[in-house]
Amino acid sequence: MFGQTLINLWKNTTLRKKIIFVLIILALFRLLANIPVPGVDTTQLEQFFAHNQMLGLLNVFSGGALAQFSIVMLGMGPYITAVIALQLATMIFPSLERLYKEEGEAGKKKFNQYGRWLTAPLAVLQGYAMLSLLQHQGVIGSFSSSTLVAYLATVTAGALILMWLGELITEQGIGNGVSLLIFAGIVARTPVYLNQMLVGWDVSHLGSYLLFLIIALVMISLVVLVNEARRNIPVSYTKRVRGYRMYGGTSTYLPIPLNPAGVMPIIFALALLMFPQMAGQVVANWGSWGAQIAGGVSAFLANPWFYNLTYFLLVVGFAFFYTQVTFDPKKIADNLQKAGGFIPGIRPGKSTTQQLKSILYRCLFVGALFLGLVAVTPSLIQGTTKLTGFTFLIGGTALLIIVSVVLETMRQIKAQMKVREYESF
Repeated sequence: MFGQTLINLWKNTTLRKKIIFVLIILALFRLLANIPVPGVDTTQLEQFFAHNQMLGLLNVFSGGALAQFSIVMLGMGPYITAVIALQLATMIFPSLERLYKEEGEAGKKKFNQYGRWLTAPLAVLQGYAMLSLLQHQGVIGSFSSSTLVAYLATVTAGALILMWLGELITEQGIGNGVSLLIFAGIVARTPVYLNQMLVGWDVSHLGSYLLFLIIALVMISLVVLVNEARRNIPVSYTKRVRGYRMYGGTSTYLPIPLNPAGVMPIIFALALLMFPQMAGQVVANWGSWGAQIAGGVSAFLANPWFYNLTYFLLVVGFAFFYTQVTFDPKKIADNLQKAGGFIPGIRPGKSTTQQLKSILYRCLFVGALFLGLVAVTPSLIQGTTKLTGFTFLIGGTALLIIVSVVLETMRQIKAQMKVREYESF
């Protein structure tokens, strides 16, 4: 079955070209991630990121580009932060909300253009903050103002290049560019974690190894189950007569995912967690009060209990926020009413909107709690065991992103294959 799907996929010239193009973009990303900015000791950087929980996770997402002090060390962080800032701004500025929700495709294109413009200054800010953080920790030495400008120009250009590459992937219609680039970075770090397991292998811990592998399989199964779970709402359509033909009179269903927000809440939460530490390093050089602020922020994030609790709450909160921005029950209810559709037992219009909201938030409550638990699982396990290689396999953010991206990409590829088959038929 799977082999036949691959054969059909390869025979489809259009899809084959798109997949090859995406693979070339991902290969280019991996090439850029291994081009370091000159003048930095990458060995010391690797050790620093290995002992910093939050920065280590960001290093995984960048495919090791951060620890390599690569020209794309910022990854998709500035672009994601710009998108978060704009989506939060829709709750404050009604004109921006109308642009995003009510002006159709043209409005969304303009909204995305604002995100591109905002990415550049955020890349400069995050680049400066990261350099200040590494310098404050003694990982890199001091450098002149001209060298700082060169570094900032390099990493800002790298962030803009990645943003452009991500949009090129999205235009192909076989996956989200941002998610695929993050996915490529995570997969690229997998051999490193496998090597950690092999180096730390101890026969006396064989029972723990087997237990962890079982937990890993359970976590993978749960991630797939939650990502694929749907709440099907029955929808019926009234019969309509046009000329000599009768339309409608059919019954179908409206699927609502258990996790409508996907993996984006975790990505947003990580970006927001990173921002206070970055901002603290910026103000650290502004005097004694700035240093106290930076020290307080670092101490807060260094506490695993506060960090995990904050991380969990941010993921849950962003799951509700992102769903509210992207999923509009009122618009769906209006479209159903225009098409002559209705939910059996529910009146069209306001009652249908309330019913959709009720079902959506019940599903989202379960999905958001699952996202939060999956996000903090690796930290909790790493706090109770020294087998760090297994924390990557057992679950968490990386696992959720890998499974979600693979499922979504395969879903889009199959959809395009069905469209091609229908057109040829």
